[in-house]
Amino acid sequence: MSARSTAAVACLAIVTALSPFRPAAAETNPVTPGDFKGYGFDQCLAPTQKAMDVWLNQSPFLSVGIYISGNSRACRSQPNLTPKWIATQLRKGWRLLPITLGPQASCSDRYPKYDDDPVIDGRPGRDGNYPYARRMARAEAQKAVTAAQALGIVERSTLWYDIEAFDDSNTRCRESALAFLSAWTNKLHDLDYISGVYSSAGSGIAVLDDARVERPDAYTMPDMVWIARWDGIANTSTPYIRDDGWVPGGRVKQYEGGHNETWGGVTINIDRNFLDVGQGRVAAPEEHCGGANLDFSRFPALRPAADGYTPAANKVKALQCVLQERSAYDGPLTGRYNAATIAAVAAWQADRGFPVSTTWSPANWVAAFAQGMDYAQKVGSTGFHVRRVQRALNAADPTLQRTVDGIYSRQTAKDVRAYQNRSGLTATGIVNPATWAKLRAGRV
Repeated sequence: MSARSTAAVACLAIVTALSPFRPAAAETNPVTPGDFKGYGFDQCLAPTQKAMDVWLNQSPFLSVGIYISGNSRACRSQPNLTPKWIATQLRKGWRLLPITLGPQASCSDRYPKYDDDPVIDGRPGRDGNYPYARRMARAEAQKAVTAAQALGIVERSTLWYDIEAFDDSNTRCRESALAFLSAWTNKLHDLDYISGVYSSAGSGIAVLDDARVERPDAYTMPDMVWIARWDGIANTSTPYIRDDGWVPGGRVKQYEGGHNETWGGVTINIDRNFLDVGQGRVAAPEEHCGGANLDFSRFPALRPAADGYTPAANKVKALQCVLQERSAYDGPLTGRYNAATIAAVAAWQADRGFPVSTTWSPANWVAAFAQGMDYAQKVGSTGFHVRRVQRALNAADPTLQRTVDGIYSRQTAKDVRAYQNRSGLTATGIVNPATWAKLRAGRV
C-alpha cells in the first residue's frame, strides 16, 4: 500500500472513531463504510425502504453497494436513491458502498453499452503519460463527488470506481486504465474522499497490484480495493494479489456473483461481499455518568442491606447511573443502596410496568439495558447498541459472563440465538424488533 493510501485509511479510522449509532442525533451523516468487518451485498437497483428494513432484520448483511453515478451503469434510473434513503440506511446501521460505473477500459469487449458512455481514451500523448485518460478520470471523480454530496454521502467516505474486466496484455489499454484510476484517486483525495476500485481479481485488481509492487512511483494506488473473486469463500483473500496489498483495512471481496436471495419473504438479486475495512470491528470507548462502570460479566439482583448482606458498591453505582441516564434518579452516585436509590427503583419499575419492589431484579437489569431504540444488531455491528445487547444478555443469564466490548461477534450471535430459543423466538442470531421487545420486557 502506498504511503498516501496508508495515511488515508488511518485518517478514515480517526474520523470514524466515534460510533455513528449513538442515540443522540447527528447533524450530518456518518462517514461510510467506516470501520467494518462483516457481510454485504450489492444490487443494480437500490432496494425499496421496505426491502431494506426486512433485510436489516432478517439477513446477515449490514453493507450495501449502490450505484450513484457513471454513464456505463445499467441502472441509471434509481427511484429509491434519495438523500432520505441514504440518511435512513446510515441511521439504522447500514454501511454504504457508493459505486461509479463510468468510462471502461478501451479494450473491453462489453463496453460501450450506449451512445453516451465513451471508453477510456487509450492515446498515450506526447509524454506517454496518458493525459486524456487522466482528464476523463478527474471529470468522473468530480461527477461522483457531486452525486455523493447531493445524496448526503459526506467527505472521508469511500467512493468506488467499477472497472470491469479487460485484456491486460494490451499495453495501451492497460496503461491508460492505470492512468485513469490513478487520476481518479488523486482527484478524490483533492476533494477529501477516500478512493476505492472494484474490478475482477485476475484483471483490474491484479494489474493494480503489479503496478503497486513493480512500479511504485508510476501511479497513485487506490486506498481500498474491491476484489471480484467468485470462489464462495467469505473472506478478503485471493491468490491474484500479494498478501501485503491493501492490508490491513483496505479490502472488500465479492465472493459470490448474481443470484436471488430471499430473507423475510423479500427476494433480491444480489452479489455477496465480505468487507474488512478501516480498523475492522472496533468499538469506541464509552463514558457513563462521569466514569461509572456498566460493563460487568454478571448483573445480580440488588436489595437493601440486611442479615449480613450488603450489595456490591460497584453494582449499586452502576444501577444509580443506569437510572440517572433514564431520568429516574438525580442523586449522586454513592454506591450505597439507600432510600433515594430505592425510591428511584420503585419509580422506574412502576413506569415500565414491573412489580414495584425494593429489589432491583435481573429482569429489571435486562429491561433497563434494552430500553431505547431497537435498531437491528448483527455480526459486524459495533458500538453503543451492541453494548446494550451484551449487558442485557449477561443480566438475563448469570452463567454467560461474557466480556462487554461493543463488538457483535459470532459468539454474540450464538448467545443471541440461545436467548431467542429460550424466549420462544426464531433463532436468527440477529437482534431484531421482536428480540428487543423481549429484552425490554425483562425476559430472562
